[in-house]
Amino acid sequence: MSSNLRFQVVEEAFKKQAVEVSTPAERPSQYFGKYVFNRQKMYKYLPADVYRKLIDVIDNGARLDRSIADAVAAGMKQWAQEMGATHYTHWFQPLTEGTAEKHDAFVEHDGKGGMVENFSGKLLVQQEPDASSFPNGGIRNTFEARGYSAWDPTSPVFIIDDTLCIPTIFIAYTGEALDYKAPLLRSLHAVGKAAKEVCQYFYDDVTKVQVNLGWEQEYFLVDEGLYSARPDLLMTGRTLMGHESAKNQQMDDHYFGTIPDRVQAFMKDLEIQALELAIPCKTRHNEVAPNQFELAPIFEECNLAVDHNMLLMSLMKRVARKHGFRVLLHEKPFDGINGSGKHNNWSLTADNGTLLHAPGKTPEENLRFVTFIVETLMAVYRHNGLLKASIVSATNEHRLGGNEAPPAIISSFLGNQLNELLDHIEQSDKDELFNLKGKQGMEIDIPQIPDLIIDNTDRNRTSPFAFTGNRFEFRAPGSSANCASAMIALNSAVAEALQSFKQRVDAKISAGANKVSALLEVLQDDIRTCKPIRFDGNGYSDEWVREAARRGLDVEKSCPVIIEHYLDPESIQMFESTKVMNRKELEARNEVKWETYVKTVQIEARVMGDLSMNHIIPVATHYQSKLIKNVQGMKDVFTAERAARLSARNMKLIEEIAERTERIEQLVEELTDARRVANRIDDIHQRAIAYHDTVCPKMEGIRYEVDKLELIVEDGLWTLPKYRELLFIR
Repeated sequence: MSSNLRFQVVEEAFKKQAVEVSTPAERPSQYFGKYVFNRQKMYKYLPADVYRKLIDVIDNGARLDRSIADAVAAGMKQWAQEMGATHYTHWFQPLTEGTAEKHDAFVEHDGKGGMVENFSGKLLVQQEPDASSFPNGGIRNTFEARGYSAWDPTSPVFIIDDTLCIPTIFIAYTGEALDYKAPLLRSLHAVGKAAKEVCQYFYDDVTKVQVNLGWEQEYFLVDEGLYSARPDLLMTGRTLMGHESAKNQQMDDHYFGTIPDRVQAFMKDLEIQALELAIPCKTRHNEVAPNQFELAPIFEECNLAVDHNMLLMSLMKRVARKHGFRVLLHEKPFDGINGSGKHNNWSLTADNGTLLHAPGKTPEENLRFVTFIVETLMAVYRHNGLLKASIVSATNEHRLGGNEAPPAIISSFLGNQLNELLDHIEQSDKDELFNLKGKQGMEIDIPQIPDLIIDNTDRNRTSPFAFTGNRFEFRAPGSSANCASAMIALNSAVAEALQSFKQRVDAKISAGANKVSALLEVLQDDIRTCKPIRFDGNGYSDEWVREAARRGLDVEKSCPVIIEHYLDPESIQMFESTKVMNRKELEARNEVKWETYVKTVQIEARVMGDLSMNHIIPVATHYQSKLIKNVQGMKDVFTAERAARLSARNMKLIEEIAERTERIEQLVEELTDARRVANRIDDIHQRAIAYHDTVCPKMEGIRYEVDKLELIVEDGLWTLPKYRELLFIR
């Protein structure tokens, strides 16, 4: 784009006013779930016996009776048509980090030359998307297209515009999962079953344990005109070049600051539409970096929370364009300022209360609390490399390890009081800790723990897995990621830890040990075992990297290498023993992850090469030509000695531009050659490593030279909107 056009775009961006948002007359509680087929609507539109059977499926995991599918479909269709829907779709989550949908109308031939509106149970329960056209890691060949989407009754259907959206899993014709939801549901079943069995050591009446998730979604907003004027943002979601603004986040004035009017209007509109879809939005605020914001909901059951996050990310993009914005969900869209994450607050809740809640008033509650804390730590310790693999990507790699995000080392922050509690249990003799009173009673000789309300401890922003009161906050997932990836790994690891815990406790009880003594002995062993994962210090320090390696934690920084943890023998054993994924599914997912990494970096490299050669160098040489003319003009006006003195600065700039453009041309050529060499590697894993090791460094070198030129070249000639223009909404 021409420089004049750039300034026009910037001027238009600054002139924009907030779009008026029509607020519903009702309170949020009155329109919450307006476009969702929730229990209230199920009760109204379904026969009583069908409603009871469906609720049994949702609440108790009963197998879906396909005989009720026609009645459910009829009720859904009646409600949807009353709401103005004309189409339906199976809404699923393939391995693209996004969602997929194919819309069909509620119509069939009536056999008399006309049409009839129809939606059968068969269409509700199952459909057949093309399984070879989505990432599948080699599970399906191009000529083997059949796959199935199957209704997930535990996540309610909803309406977007004129379409009834039905949340589904997506599997191959041969049965392997090709999505995130299927293994997520398996992992939720595994951890729920294992947690219930352990919980019954303490409470006989527990019949169900569920996983709760509360995500915090960070994002950037950029004016749509400025976004369109940046090919790198348009094609890759991040700025591949651009010198940092003189003012960015160093004054700490944006965090929790007054929300700009245009952004406030966007947030209000987004919240109304989200609440109508039963997404329980709770919190909104300015984040640390300029133009960065956050939205967070109330905690929900994990499967539903994941669906709501995927739906919200799609909704954000639609609403933003209405307000003249583009949403950036890339983890690091701007260099030199904070990136965006998606903090996953994870907890376990039994039907008689949360299992990670701060210790209670009875000895049983205290021991229950310690058990679930320790076994979660055991899961994180045994599979710290896998948990890191579950959140790394070509985009999140730019964010992790920076001094504003969790380090690329998984550790857990507990706080002083909880650490002291575990140390006390580890180091004490069981007779010192526990005095038995009958079969069930016990007294714990620990300072009574009502004062261990975890709000009395600090928070550690450098910890990727911190205990924050009644939950663990997994801070490492990226802003654009599907929450399910991290939750699948965490749920499965915790399920395995709880299964192991129960097996060892039962073995001691069978050998004659008292239940409490058996529980304590196993807990003491596990506290010692998982101690290396506990770290309350500065996760950004170089000392921690060395210490973490000494403790045996994974300190690898290369994304393609980290992904290998999915195929570690212990990872395969864990996923297969919990029946979450088999080896074939894991191998396929790794193929997809490596291929996605390669394609992401490949696109970035191509865009960077194009911008360098077709934007940056022409602009720099044009400015250089103006300087040369100025130097030549000096010679015509002044004496040779005076002209040389007056032209000294311009001569230095002319020389610097020549040197930097020469280096850029050389690096672009080297970048192209590095891609060619990497592309000839047949093994996708090794190709991904080659892209990381040889292509990415060339891109960093090009960026350095371009950003230096941006400071030299006349502002009026520079064609790309600069950080100072992109990052401050007015």
